[in-house]
Amino acid sequence: MAKEFTQEDDALLAELGIEVKAKKSATLTPRQERIIAGFEDVQRFFEAHERAPQHHENGDIFERLYAVRLDRLRELDECRELLEPLDHQNLLGEKALPLPPEVEEMDDDALLAELGIEVSSPDITQLKHVRSTAEIQAAEEIANREKCEDFDTYKPLFNQVQNELKTGARISRLIRKDAGFLKTYIKKGEFFILSGQTIYIGEVGAAIKAPNGDRDARLRVIYSNGTQSKILLRSLQRAIYKDESSRRITEPTAGPLFSGQAEDEDLASGTIYVLRSKSDHPTVAKNREILHKIGVTSGDVKQRIAGAKLDPTFLMSDVEVVATYELFNINRTKLEKLLHRVFATARLDIEIKDRFGTPITPREWFLVPLYIIDEAVENIKDGSITNLTYDANTVSLVKI
Repeated sequence: MAKEFTQEDDALLAELGIEVKAKKSATLTPRQERIIAGFEDVQRFFEAHERAPQHHENGDIFERLYAVRLDRLRELDECRELLEPLDHQNLLGEKALPLPPEVEEMDDDALLAELGIEVSSPDITQLKHVRSTAEIQAAEEIANREKCEDFDTYKPLFNQVQNELKTGARISRLIRKDAGFLKTYIKKGEFFILSGQTIYIGEVGAAIKAPNGDRDARLRVIYSNGTQSKILLRSLQRAIYKDESSRRITEPTAGPLFSGQAEDEDLASGTIYVLRSKSDHPTVAKNREILHKIGVTSGDVKQRIAGAKLDPTFLMSDVEVVATYELFNINRTKLEKLLHRVFATARLDIEIKDRFGTPITPREWFLVPLYIIDEAVENIKDGSITNLTYDANTVSLVKI
């Protein structure tokens, strides 16, 4: 039978320099284990850097994460009581300082989001976040990145883009496989949203030949968290293609022309519409993802396509609307002719018989991806569309 120590035994052992620890009466709860695990992360940071984590505006993302975590632990009495016996570095002894405005409301998840990492764990105010797979993956992701030394040059661009998205001057368009993005179009100066993080294409290097024979290029990609990477264009394309929530941020609108909202002095002129056919015609079915009808109407688009299956202009079949752009103060007829001239080299050559058997050759259907049409609309806004034409070989708009 095990003998329990009496007070005299304890005193005797103490004289011998032996410390007797009382057996714990209860094991730690899962919540307490998570609190301790989170604190141990902060302790490891202290051991590695010989200081507590701090809130540096351009500091390492994980240091900022640990700084927020430590402040939360300092604030909550139950955490201090649990952790003080483990706090041999006196991390809890300092008074929690007010958080910088940019991180005042941030928790672990919000900070990780700046890396483009989506974390499903509850926020740290509930202290249920644990360092595990999500943070390890985040660390691995930034391992191939480096600090952007001239980020001060790019930071105003990111701030401007965010403001323009809020005001509607820019919009973000979902990149969809079925919308013609067979190969995502990427060029210098463009913004994308990838894994929830805004990225900027700072540089596009000289064209090189990929192992599979395709054209590739080395990119300099700037991330909104102040890092950069030099990756291949094809690698970024694959990442964008793989991310189902990836988006392309459009160029800012030039006034109300395509903003979707008219000022009092603007006169509504119509809508550019882009349609996709549901026809089972072999040629249409084979090219469905890149075959689009481009038109301009002054009326309601839904009314315009109401009788599509009876109209050879619509290939005697129902259609779906894949994009619309509202116009103001612009000549609809001239604009439609201009768009058709730009895409003339990709016009579909097909003959459709109307309901009376008369052969008709539609003139408004083009074998062109939706993202190229979207790019053409962007060029209409700055007036450069008049100098462009579509090159089907390179799948791009080129100067005449």
